Amino acid sequence: MKIQLPFNKNKKRTPVIKDAPKKDIGMMTPLKSDFVQLIKDATNNPADLIIKNISSNLTLVYIDKLVNEVTLNDHIISNLQDKSIDTPDTIKTTLSIPEIDISTRLEVVIKAIVNGSVLIQVEGFSEVIMASIPKRELRTLTSPENESQVIGSQVGFNESLSTNISLVRRYIMSPDLCNENFALGKRTNTSVALLYMNGIANEQMVNTLRQRITDLDIDALLDSAVLAEMIDDNSITPFPQMLLTERPDRFCEGLLNGKLGVIVEGSSMAIICPQSFIEFFQSREDQNLRWQIATFVRLLRFSAILLSVFLTPIYVGALTFHYEVIPLAFLVPLSESRALVPFPPVFEALLLEFIIELLREAGARLPTKIGQTIGIVGGIVIGTAAVQAGITSNILLIFVALSALASFTTPSYMMGNVIRFIRFPIIILAGFWGYYGIMLAFCFILIHLLRQTSLGAPYLSPFYPPRLKGMSDSIIRLPIPFTSKRPDITRPTDQGKFNAEPVKPKNTSTEGGKNG
Repeated sequence: MKIQLPFNKNKKRTPVIKDAPKKDIGMMTPLKSDFVQLIKDATNNPADLIIKNISSNLTLVYIDKLVNEVTLNDHIISNLQDKSIDTPDTIKTTLSIPEIDISTRLEVVIKAIVNGSVLIQVEGFSEVIMASIPKRELRTLTSPENESQVIGSQVGFNESLSTNISLVRRYIMSPDLCNENFALGKRTNTSVALLYMNGIANEQMVNTLRQRITDLDIDALLDSAVLAEMIDDNSITPFPQMLLTERPDRFCEGLLNGKLGVIVEGSSMAIICPQSFIEFFQSREDQNLRWQIATFVRLLRFSAILLSVFLTPIYVGALTFHYEVIPLAFLVPLSESRALVPFPPVFEALLLEFIIELLREAGARLPTKIGQTIGIVGGIVIGTAAVQAGITSNILLIFVALSALASFTTPSYMMGNVIRFIRFPIIILAGFWGYYGIMLAFCFILIHLLRQTSLGAPYLSPFYPPRLKGMSDSIIRLPIPFTSKRPDITRPTDQGKFNAEPVKPKNTSTEGGKNG
């Protein structure tokens, strides 16, 4: 392959001697002094770079606080001090370290030392031994903070990739669980794991997600939420197309249903895809409850979402344009509550919604005990003072509080933010055009959702396109024997989860009558 280098046409070109030897700056050197200087130059000579001379021909180089000092002293330094070492192969056989590699490339050596490896150089040899003994500051496993539940597992992911993968393997003890590793970020070199079930996951979806991850050319990757926005189908829409969860049981349930999972080093949130719009309002605890209770909770949750989005706009539209829809019994209380309010209903509603969001954001950013106090006391004080000062009506204050309370019933934090966000433009449209503006906003959101996909799958599945079998676990949750098929959104290779016939209860009284 011929490579053309850029050059200036106006500049006189100097002849090039083709047979002149070239020095490869990417290779290691056998001299100890040159090796140390090469490592210093490649790492910009940091203050925590440790260089130790074990003997006359052995040199250890590592970065302080990145390696396990106990393993370094007990298994490396103690084994190398009292023995005569001649070659790198002898060191590799002497040390009892699980991960030991040998390389002559500077790029590989530098990558190893910043990942917690100890470099061992034998003078006279260009090969460098890389003993991986990283020291990781791990957070202990705790219960999920954002996805709490009463019945079910109480363990959540932490920031360690290896720990999170081990949690997944505790749930799925199968050789069909596939794990592919990637490194993203030219500066951070963040480890990313793609997990899926072989024989269940759709191969085309696996190839699509793998291609999206490998095609990323980014400088840094610090969290899984950033990765999800980069690899989803539409990064412009406010609606998330991939689920972020901190629950290993929900993550494994998605894998067993044919979905794909992504875990990022340093993030306690894992990615599940593809994900339909209706699944963002489902909780893992729904599967642990009796189907009647789970259906009731889901219906309550969906009713709360509609209430959160449309209650305040309906109030604004009725008071601005459509007085005829207000019952006569409510006209007098409404007129009395708004007698001293100098603002139009749309401005009044936007002001209260802004105050509610301000209190919510302040409570989330402050420490836990102070945040709860600010949220409760601030809401009571500001609400009471606003009504007494005539800035707002007490009825609208009740509606806005109910809308804010209903928005917190969404199990997904990302989708909950979207519900609170879209309420503002709907209130504005209701203030300009009344119920026609609300209908316009509803049609726009519906058309927008119809156009969305998640990893190529329809976002409004199983309602569009309609899939009757998929509706058995959507808004309602049918008994377990009726959910023996995996959801169609994943296009699984193996559609059956279990044989429904032995699970279906039999009528023992009828059989007993026949036998009698």
